[in-house]
Amino acid sequence: MKKDIVLLDGAVGTSLWEKADKYGFPKVPVWTYNMEHPEIVKELTQEYLDAGSEIILTNTFGANGPVVKRQSKYSTPDVVKTGVRLAREVVGTKARVSLAIGPLSVLLEPYGDMEEDECREIYEEMIGAGMDEKPDCIMIQTFMDVEMMRIAATVAKGYHVPVFCTMTFEKAGRTMMGNTVQQVIDTLTPLGIDGIGMNCSLGPDLALPVIREFSEKTDLPLVYKPNAGKPISASNGSSAAEYDSATFVREIEPALEFVSYVGGCCGSNAEYIRALRAIL
Repeated sequence: MKKDIVLLDGAVGTSLWEKADKYGFPKVPVWTYNMEHPEIVKELTQEYLDAGSEIILTNTFGANGPVVKRQSKYSTPDVVKTGVRLAREVVGTKARVSLAIGPLSVLLEPYGDMEEDECREIYEEMIGAGMDEKPDCIMIQTFMDVEMMRIAATVAKGYHVPVFCTMTFEKAGRTMMGNTVQQVIDTLTPLGIDGIGMNCSLGPDLALPVIREFSEKTDLPLVYKPNAGKPISASNGSSAAEYDSATFVREIEPALEFVSYVGGCCGSNAEYIRALRAIL
């Protein structure tokens, strides 16, 4: 097994909603917690730090201009800058802080109405605001359209910090927009990104063929953050992750032979990261 794997964190969104339920806060877009309940954002960051995460994401994934304007009274720069500051206040220099950037909820032309220039402006505002707070790197993740990823990554590479790009794939090995692993590699590698791979959508067993295909087709460092599976509802109204932490780690272990960065996505929390740390 490789000994130089960097341990990432687990889910931000689902974990913050767990905390919101616990404390009786409304289940709203999680980036609003930066402004209204920063204590639970910092609590989650501390949990990941204590679990051994070496790179921790900011709570900024979905805080792009159109969404923030539509769903809140805040501005994207305020939400994003606050998200980076909250992470840094907890982490200090004990781990790296990564600005988290997610996809837009609309489609680019010709599949939708958004033009490339408008898309670029949205990411320039979002990424620029985050970089004002000097995070250590940028994680662009959960994209299903490699062309949108290309636009976001091009903006990110202008800030001269490491940039990591992860797409979300279906069981068939393509993104929802039909992008193959080879297309993703061919589109993003020329940008000079620092890591490539996949996150979300699939549990570690179903995701393994996809990340293995990446390993066979690129020499770039690989980033791997599979889900802890779809939530399973119980008769009493509670829910649990499809994969408990022990199962998650057992299913993720084969990928540790060739990935460079590993963590969890939806459904995973600090317990999962502690379990990963134990086998690393």
